[in-house]
Amino acid sequence: MGVWRKWIFPTVRIVLVAVIAVALAKLAFFPDREATAPDALVPTGTVTEPEVPVVRGSIANDLVLTGTVNADPAVPVKAVATGTVDEVFVAVGAQVSAGQVLYDVKVPDEVEPVEPVAQPGPDGMPVVTVPRATFHFEKVLAPAAGVLSALDVIVGQPVATGDVTGQVAPPSFNVTASLSPAQQYRLTSAPTEALVTIAGGPAPFACGGLSISTPVSGAGGAGGGGVTTGVGDAGAAPAGGGAGTTVRCVVPGDVRVFAGLSAQVTISAGSAADVLVVPITAVEGGAESGVVWKVADGERVEQPVRLGLTDGSQVEVVEGLAEGDLVLQFVPGAPAQGPGEGCVTMPDGSMTCGTIGR
Repeated sequence: MGVWRKWIFPTVRIVLVAVIAVALAKLAFFPDREATAPDALVPTGTVTEPEVPVVRGSIANDLVLTGTVNADPAVPVKAVATGTVDEVFVAVGAQVSAGQVLYDVKVPDEVEPVEPVAQPGPDGMPVVTVPRATFHFEKVLAPAAGVLSALDVIVGQPVATGDVTGQVAPPSFNVTASLSPAQQYRLTSAPTEALVTIAGGPAPFACGGLSISTPVSGAGGAGGGGVTTGVGDAGAAPAGGGAGTTVRCVVPGDVRVFAGLSAQVTISAGSAADVLVVPITAVEGGAESGVVWKVADGERVEQPVRLGLTDGSQVEVVEGLAEGDLVLQFVPGAPAQGPGEGCVTMPDGSMTCGTIGR
């Protein structure tokens, strides 16, 4: 028994302590990598292209533009005859009415040629009768009502027919806004007025006399000019693009505005109710004709369509699809949009982002 207590039990304790120490060291410094390695990442999601049905709805084709209030340009005062200024009746800065006399021009009358008399005079020389010079006066009138902002004439000054001798600034205003070529496609009819809203200004008002002006190559010299076109011509921009196309309307005389104010111009170019519509993101092309990708029996097929009105988010399908047909919500291969653009929330709550049709 003494041998066990003296030699065997102490040796067993030492062995147990050594085994425990080795086990702890292995756990601390040499973990079982195979046992602790996480499961390999395996993709479980699938890429799906969202589909939308063709439905019936209403479309209001309202084109909203950002414009500016401008004072109408001054109207030139032109001399109506060749002669000298006889009298000036109105001073610069005065209010004038259309047709008011501003100044008059003294115009010499033509002298008829005179033949010498047959009989000589007392000195033997032929007698020549020279008629007396006569004059008449031509009135120069104000071409429009407003303020006479300039009048560059003085009494006795010679003037010629057509000379610009002054300016009348009318008290009227207009609103202009830029119209891009793509926006011109939305004007399928010829609107005659727009609804103008001025932040902090009067209530929204109808702005009549609406016109579309498109630059014409070569008009007005190197700087170019502009012509007023109908809606049918607006889409056919001349060489050099249609970036200079503008919309202009006349502010009613009883509306108080100031030049330089920013204005929102809303042009209503038609509306339609109970028509077939799809998102514009589903259509390649957007004016009169286009292509959608129809989904049938799990296959997608290009389907030509004829288009009608659009409100910027939906487009009317006049021909090529039926109610209930499924189409891809986004045009395949179109440029991807930034975050939040062209995204749709799926039924399971996930967000799918696609592309916007060209």
